[in-house]
Amino acid sequence: MGRGVKAAVIGGVLAVMVGGAGYGAYNVVSALDGGGGSAGSEAKSGPPSGDEVAETTEKFFAAWEKGDATSAASYTNNASAAGPLLTAYGEDAHITGVQITPGTAAGTSVPFTVKAKVSYEGTAKPLSYASRLTVVRGETTGRALVDWDPSVVHPDLKDGDTLVTAESATPQIQAVGRDGAVLSKEKYPSLGPILAKLREKYGDQAGGTPGVELAVRHTTTEAPDTPLLTLTEGRPGKLRTTLSASVQAAAEKAVKRYGESSVVAVKPSTGEVLAVANHREDGFNAAFQGTVAPGSTMKIITAAMLIDNGVTSMNGPAPCPETATWQSQTFRNITTVKPDLSATLATTFMRSCNTGFIKLIDEEPLTDSSLTQEAEERFGLGRNNWQTGITSFDGKVPAVSGPDRAANAIGQGQVQMNPLNMASVTATAVTGAFRQPHLVPFDLDDRKPATAKGLPQSTVAQLKQMMRLTATQGTAVEAMSGLGGDIGAKTGSAEVDGQAVSNSWFTGFRNDVAAAAMTEEGGHGGDAAGPIVADVLRVGG
Repeated sequence: MGRGVKAAVIGGVLAVMVGGAGYGAYNVVSALDGGGGSAGSEAKSGPPSGDEVAETTEKFFAAWEKGDATSAASYTNNASAAGPLLTAYGEDAHITGVQITPGTAAGTSVPFTVKAKVSYEGTAKPLSYASRLTVVRGETTGRALVDWDPSVVHPDLKDGDTLVTAESATPQIQAVGRDGAVLSKEKYPSLGPILAKLREKYGDQAGGTPGVELAVRHTTTEAPDTPLLTLTEGRPGKLRTTLSASVQAAAEKAVKRYGESSVVAVKPSTGEVLAVANHREDGFNAAFQGTVAPGSTMKIITAAMLIDNGVTSMNGPAPCPETATWQSQTFRNITTVKPDLSATLATTFMRSCNTGFIKLIDEEPLTDSSLTQEAEERFGLGRNNWQTGITSFDGKVPAVSGPDRAANAIGQGQVQMNPLNMASVTATAVTGAFRQPHLVPFDLDDRKPATAKGLPQSTVAQLKQMMRLTATQGTAVEAMSGLGGDIGAKTGSAEVDGQAVSNSWFTGFRNDVAAAAMTEEGGHGGDAAGPIVADVLRVGG
């Protein structure tokens, strides 16, 4: 959208003067309009009455309908923030003919619908939406006032946003999957923010022409404009993606089973991203940009480090004691893991024994940087050089000493990952080659993929077999049951300060598809993230 258009920023420095400034203005307005008593009268207290709620909303809506931003703002408890946005509503967004219909109040909360039209350079289209406001008691005046929030004006508005109607900054895109299917946010809702990012980056290159839109402009973030209404259709450019419509549909459905969940599926033989889905209240693309501890899914990398450095092997010793102490910190297993001092690495891996891994990390030739080197040099993580096509986090495995060296080995401490990273880890583990995940072809804009040397085939054979055992005999059995073909998995649960329940992690493969998922406060890996991954693999693999 044309950046020359004036944007009124919520929370800006413009003050709306109504016989005074800030809250001090409300007493003057009240005296003039009869809404809040006269000078010298005692300010009211307590929640606004039903009559006060009705009167305040009526006056606020009437001023808004007339396009009188100053007056409408004076009926809120933050006129300096409300005024600029209400002004932009008419001037920059070109919204006129506003008709507001209140619904039935629930206490001090009032739902309402807005019908209006957006007019720009001879073109007009109807606009309708629903929103809600709450009436509160003014802290200094005692007046009944609309509790200001940008979402009152439109539910998609947040702090720092404004409304603008103009020619779009970039042409629209028609994103298509690997099979030619059109990928729309209407059909695949969690793709909405991702498609917006792709449009922002590749709209000009895709060959389309811009149209005219009413949009939310996010002035305080890097987010692209969010279109609300198209007045004049441009010609969308076709943008090829690596996504699979069928796998994406499965991912969308799977994450909806659990709140605050994310999943990514990749094709190990190519690194192509087949699906990315998020089910989160905040709309954040945690699948690509999350930075949280991955729990025991990290043991794939730790096991590779142990094998590559000759510390042990799949059938070599990895005793699983009840506790393990590393530099004054004692680590334990979850209650379902029983001690086994004769365990092999394969047994310790498939049962997800923490102490078995921690007992081995001080073996020669391992150092504080060994896990970091394994993650960066063989799995391509932590170098901040992935070129996926949109913003992504590449994982972080810092070299540390002290207790965090042990914690890092079991996916706690200072390790940070997201489902994209762990799907890639699984893909590297089962093929031996790091193929940088990507959402659009590299030749679209001549991006250079990140590289890493990958894993020795002897290590690959062992990792793959240990993941197979985990899926068929270990902690992932229940989640992976019923899946045919060549399957493997690793479970994880990550403890987070301030959370009563751990985050659920799971990564797995089926034939030439690898997937990873995370559910905040989902419990053990097989409880929430496991079923999500299994649902995706069932379709994709």
